[in-house]
Amino acid sequence: MREIDRIIVHCAYTPADMDIGVAEIERWHKDRGWNQVGYHYVIRRDGTVERGRDEGVQGAHVRGHNHDSIGVCLVGGKPEFNFTWAQLTALRNLVYELQDRHPNITIHGHNEFDASKTCPTFNTRELFYA
Repeated sequence: MREIDRIIVHCAYTPADMDIGVAEIERWHKDRGWNQVGYHYVIRRDGTVERGRDEGVQGAHVRGHNHDSIGVCLVGGKPEFNFTWAQLTALRNLVYELQDRHPNITIHGHNEFDASKTCPTFNTRELFYA
């Protein structure tokens, strides 16, 4: 089993009226040449949490930081914060579940690792640590 130290939150950069899930994102990623969806979890607009990659498999969501992280993608975020309360509640619950299994895990936004990204369009640390 790989050591997991971080949760990295992403957004699909989709408009508020677009509800997609793992299947659609996996198609996008396969079109880019990947073998499967890069995220471990996708949170749909209604708060449904869908599993992507198995947690034991390295993700493909943050260059240079996939080996020790779990990638979570919220559907939405284009052009700015447009997530639902159901999504934020599901994110919080998923983070707590992951923290139970990985007590030292920390949470971050994709934009903390790549300054050219606005993803997930909010300050993840403020949401969880403020």
